[in-house]
Amino acid sequence: MPHQWTAHFIAGRWEHEQGGRPIQVENPATGRVIGSVPEGDARHVDRAVEAARDALAGWSKWTVEDRARLLDRLAALLEERQEQMAQTVTAELGAPIKLARGLHAALPVNDVRETARALRAMEFETGVANSRVHSVPVGVVGAITPWNYPVHQVVSKIVPAIAAGCTVVLKPSELAPLSALLLARTMQEAGLPDGVLNVVNGNGPAVGQAIVDHVGVDAVSFTGSEATGRAVAQQAARTLKRITLELGGKSANVILDDADLVKAVKVGVANCFLNSGQSCNALTRLLVPFEMLAETEEIAAAAAARYVPGDPTDERTRIGPLVSARQRAQVVAAIERGVSDGAKLIAGGPQRPSGQTLETGHYVWPTVFTQVDPGSFLAQEEIFGPVLSIIGYADEADAIAIANNSRFGLGGAVWSADVDRARTAARQIHTGQVDINGGAFNPAAPFGGVKNSGYGRELGRAGIEEFLYQQSLQF
Repeated sequence: MPHQWTAHFIAGRWEHEQGGRPIQVENPATGRVIGSVPEGDARHVDRAVEAARDALAGWSKWTVEDRARLLDRLAALLEERQEQMAQTVTAELGAPIKLARGLHAALPVNDVRETARALRAMEFETGVANSRVHSVPVGVVGAITPWNYPVHQVVSKIVPAIAAGCTVVLKPSELAPLSALLLARTMQEAGLPDGVLNVVNGNGPAVGQAIVDHVGVDAVSFTGSEATGRAVAQQAARTLKRITLELGGKSANVILDDADLVKAVKVGVANCFLNSGQSCNALTRLLVPFEMLAETEEIAAAAAARYVPGDPTDERTRIGPLVSARQRAQVVAAIERGVSDGAKLIAGGPQRPSGQTLETGHYVWPTVFTQVDPGSFLAQEEIFGPVLSIIGYADEADAIAIANNSRFGLGGAVWSADVDRARTAARQIHTGQVDINGGAFNPAAPFGGVKNSGYGRELGRAGIEEFLYQQSLQF
């Protein structure tokens, strides 16, 4: 990546000034450093917030159609640069190149297009009796994003905020910042005015906290761990900021007794192992009737055997490394905990995958446990790696109870030959999203959780509305 992109982006300028030691960006597949970004601090955040506030008055006056047309240009440029974006994500995240092309680089294009479509369909002024109600941009938005979907997660925050007429200060993850900086460059080339988007690199305690604490930031959108989200909410409350949190998940894949078992299990395994299991809405709990448990185990073990860790630049690789040595250590510890707690291991395990290309990367075996206790560590904690827990249930009511036996509420799935039955079951699961019979992710639909998975919504109309407030004028 060209040197000018590995910098802070403030007020339309690329700044290489160091606030501390450069943050090295590592390739998770090799352990080698592939680049670095400058380490920011509160001074950089101050300048970024000032730039965002300066740009707010002008940007908020752009018409809805003009903002939508800019998003159209952005989507077109991102589509042209999908290969470059995919290669960047593979290098910094370790995502297999086919996945990087088909998901990490392609989904953000659809995110932007759906946001533009939603923006054009929204009414920003309505009448209610003797009042005119205006939807007004909330102001400067602080966006703090994770490493697991380093383009999509950024787009799902900053593009709706910009569509609403807000300006943004973004802190991308220090583990995978390069694709976010490429996105910023692309947005600049699409014609985004200076100061509407500002990017400050750095770690959470320095840059993230400075964004949340800053009196010039009106709203914060954060995606990350449950513990950090709680701390962000507490900080934001001190200055009464509006806040959106998208946190962890422990999603249940409920397979009812009339479902196509082979398809449901194979799709469930694929979902759990997607992105090396590093997805907040991964279907990590597979629920099946006790009488179908043995057959499910056989199907799941065979499906897992097809996910052999490998070089993410190889077109044949289906699963790459985890993002870091720390993440690998946490996942291995969770697998070891599952074994010690008495769950039955039917695929994978804590041992390191062997092979010349796997010795230096952060690889783990995709792992499947069965006969998992619904109240155990494996069934309750977000592991954030390719670890699937199979849980038996007695009847449909028991399945719903197990699915809801979680402090999280982000995603889920239901499978049944009877769509109405599946829909009825899905409505009883307390989560923000439920896929029915393998329903595809929809970037136009609201995305977000309940319970300890956070609050607020991203994407589509709901994502834009997070960054608006209503002003009523009475006549």
